[in-house]
Amino acid sequence: MSDQPPPYTPLPLLSSFPPNPYPDQTPDPASTPTLVLPNPAFPNKRKRTGFHRKLPSGSPAAPVAVAASPSAQPPPRAYAADDIIVINREPTAEAVTALTAGFPADSLTDEEIEAGVVSDVGGIEQVNYILIRNHLLTRWRETFNSWLAKESFATLIPPHCDHLLNAAYSFLVSHGHINFGVAPAIKERIPKEPTRHNTVIVVGAGLAGLAAARQLVAFGFKVVVLEGRKRCGGRVYTKKMEGGGRSAAGDLGGSVLTGTFGNPLGIVAKQLGLPMHKIRDKCPLYRPDGSPVDPEVDKKVEGTFNKLLDKSSLLRASMGDVAMDVSLGAALETLRQTDGDLSTDQEMNLFNWHLANLEYANAGLLSKLSLAFWDQDDPYDMGGDHCFLPGGNGRLVQALAENVPIVYERTVHTIRYGGDGVQVVVNGGQVYEGDMALCTVPLGVLKNGGVKFVPELPQRKLDSIKRLGFGLLNKVAMLFPHVFWSTDLDTFGHLTEDPSHRGEFFLFYSYATVAGGPLLMALVAGEAAHNFETTPPTDAVSSVLKILRGIYEPQGIEVPDPLQSVCTRWGTDSFSLGSYSHVAVGASGDDYDILAESVGDGRLFFAGEATTRRYPATMHGAFISGLREAANITLHANARAAKSKVEKGPSTNTQACAALLMDLFRQPDLEFGSFSVIFGGQASDPKSPAILKVELGGPRKKGATEGGKADQHHSNKLLFQQLQSHFNQQQQLYVYALLSRQQAMELREVRGGDEMRLHYLCEKLGVKLVGRKGLGPGADAVIASIKAERNSSRTKTRPSKLKIGIPKSKS
Repeated sequence: MSDQPPPYTPLPLLSSFPPNPYPDQTPDPASTPTLVLPNPAFPNKRKRTGFHRKLPSGSPAAPVAVAASPSAQPPPRAYAADDIIVINREPTAEAVTALTAGFPADSLTDEEIEAGVVSDVGGIEQVNYILIRNHLLTRWRETFNSWLAKESFATLIPPHCDHLLNAAYSFLVSHGHINFGVAPAIKERIPKEPTRHNTVIVVGAGLAGLAAARQLVAFGFKVVVLEGRKRCGGRVYTKKMEGGGRSAAGDLGGSVLTGTFGNPLGIVAKQLGLPMHKIRDKCPLYRPDGSPVDPEVDKKVEGTFNKLLDKSSLLRASMGDVAMDVSLGAALETLRQTDGDLSTDQEMNLFNWHLANLEYANAGLLSKLSLAFWDQDDPYDMGGDHCFLPGGNGRLVQALAENVPIVYERTVHTIRYGGDGVQVVVNGGQVYEGDMALCTVPLGVLKNGGVKFVPELPQRKLDSIKRLGFGLLNKVAMLFPHVFWSTDLDTFGHLTEDPSHRGEFFLFYSYATVAGGPLLMALVAGEAAHNFETTPPTDAVSSVLKILRGIYEPQGIEVPDPLQSVCTRWGTDSFSLGSYSHVAVGASGDDYDILAESVGDGRLFFAGEATTRRYPATMHGAFISGLREAANITLHANARAAKSKVEKGPSTNTQACAALLMDLFRQPDLEFGSFSVIFGGQASDPKSPAILKVELGGPRKKGATEGGKADQHHSNKLLFQQLQSHFNQQQQLYVYALLSRQQAMELREVRGGDEMRLHYLCEKLGVKLVGRKGLGPGADAVIASIKAERNSSRTKTRPSKLKIGIPKSKS
C-alpha cells in the first residue's frame, strides 16, 4: 500500500483563493482545532475490519493534521473575486470534509459530471460549484439532526452562482449525501402516502435494502421489501445472549464501524444519540502454550511482515498486468523465503498470525487474493477511529427499518424483468409485480445461482460475479458469569503451531465495555473458517476454553464455563453463503462497478457491499450503495416519465479514455529510460497532476540500465522466475501512476537506471503503479483535462489568468 492519495482530478482550488477579507477575525493558530487524517499504509487493510495493532515506533502510519474551521464563529458572507467565490475562511477544512465523505476535495465525481451540475467541466464554474458543494457537506456534518434547507444559504451565495447552489443541493439530496437518516426532522419530511405511481420491489432487508427503501419512500415511491429471513439486517445481526442472570448483545455479523470521519452510519448513530466506543490499539499476543509473546520478537516480526507487504507492492509494480494472475499469498511466501529473516518457530508462528489477520481483513484465503488489486479500495479509506456501537449494530438496523414496508419469510427465487416492468417470484409461487426492482442479495447467493433472472443477466455481469471473491469469517460468542480478562483492552491474540490452522481462534474481541455484559468473541478466519462450518459447537467452545485457560490460569485466574455460547455458520447460511467480498486472482475493482450496473433498460438494479469498488466488505459500503441505487432508480423513473433515455456508459467512457491516453503519450512532456510523463495544470505549480507511464519488457531504452549492473535487491529476478514462469519477458506491458509534477521531476533525477527509479518511485515516493484500469475513473478527468489543455494550446485560445484578490459585491 502506498501513501498515494486517491486518483482525483486536482484543480487550482485550495491555492487560488483571495486573501482573507476579514484580517481582524483571523483565529489564533494555536487555538485552531485540527482534523487528523490517517496517512494510508498497508496496515489500513487490517484496520478496515476494526483490528489494527499499534505499530512499532518508526512505522509509516504518521497522521497528517489539517486545520479545521472554528465552529464558534459564524461563516462570513460569500464574496466574489473575478468569479471565484469565497464562502468560508477555511476552504481547506471544508475540502477535507468532502474528501472524508467520499468526494474528491477539488474536482467532480463521475456522477456529478453525468448529472450535469456544471456546464463547463474544468472551468471556474466548476471551482465555484465545488466550493458550494463542500460547504453544504460541511454544514450537514455539523447539523445532522436538522433538515438542511437550501434557503439558509441564499445570503451566502452571490446571485450569479444561484444555479450552482441549486445544482449542488439537488445532487446531494437526491444522492443521499445530506438530509438522510433517522433524525425526527428528517423523518417528518417523509410523505405519509406515495406521491408517485411507480412501485419498486427491494429484494433483501440488509443495510443496502433498508437504505434504498427509506430513501425511495422519502422520494414518494411505493416500496415493498421482500426478506427471506424472519428478521432484517442481513449480515448485520445482533444476538441477545442470556443466562445466569446475565445478558449481553453480541454482533455475530458486521461488528465494526470502520472510520468515523465520513461514515454515514456514524451519522445515523449520532442521530440516535448512541455513543461509539473506539477500539483500542493495545493487543497482546500469546504463544500456543499461553505464555506472552516477547515484545521484541513481536516488534521484529511485525516489521518484517510490513516490509514484505511493501515489497509485494514493489513486485506487482514491476509485473504490470501480469500481477492480476498472481495471488498475494504466492508473492508473500516467495518474498518470505528470499527476504523473510524468520529463524525461530516463535517468529514463524507470529508471522502466520499476521497472515491470518490479513485473511480476516479480506474474508479470503491469501492464495486467492489478487496481488494486483487486493487493496484497491485503500485510497478511499474514510479515516478516523474504528468503533464498536454499544448495544450492537442491530440498533442501527432497527432504526432504519422503522416504518419501512418489509414482508418477512419471502425467499425470492426468480426475478423477471423487461420493458413493461418486473415480476419477483417468491417461495410458494407468489408473484410481486412492480415497475422496477432492486436486488441486494449477497454475492455468495448470486454465485450459487440462488436467484434466477429472466432473461439471463448480461455475460459481462455473470463474468464479474464469477471473478470476484466471496470469503468467510466465523465467530464464537461466549457470555460468561463475570469478566476474567483485562478490561483495559478490546482485543488480544493467540498463536498456533500449525500453519494450516493459523486463523483458528487467532483473535479475541472483548465486548464487556459495550455489550452490557461479560461477552467475549473468538474469531475464525481463512481456511479455519471453512473447516469451522462442520465443527460441532461443543468442540469449538471446548477448544476456545482450552486456549483461554492456557492464557489465564498460569496467572492465577480461573476461567469459568460460559453461560451461553453461539457459533456462527455464515458459509452454510442459505441467505448469505459467505461473509463479504474481496478481489480474487483475475478480478479487479472494475468488477464491482460492473456488478453495480443496472440491466433491462433501467428496470433491474443492484446494491450491496459487493457493488461498490470504494467501500467493499464494509457496512457503510452496503448502506451507501443503497442510497446510490435509490438515486439511480429515481433518475430512470423520471426519464421514463419524460419519455427520455438515461445515457450511462461507464465501460465506453473507460475505453475512450484509454485510447486518449495512448494518443497523449505519443508526445510525452518528459521521457527518461522506460519512463514517460504527461503533465496537467500549471507548469508553475509543483502539485499539479501528472500521469506516469512505465514500459516493462520490449526493447531496452537508452538510460534504462545506466549506472552499471542493477542491484539484485531491487531487481528480484529470482522472484520473477518463480512467479512468472509462464510470462514472456519480451512482451511489452505498460503500467501507470497518478502523481504530481514535482514527484515526476524528482524521479527523473534518480541515477542508476530504471530499476533504481522503480525502487525510488515505490519505496521513497510511495506511489503505486497499476494497470490502465487500476488508475480508476478519477484519472479519466485528468486525461480529459490534459487533452483540453493541449487542444487549447494548439489553437492559441487559452484564456488569460484570473486576477485574484479583488472582492466583488454580491450584486
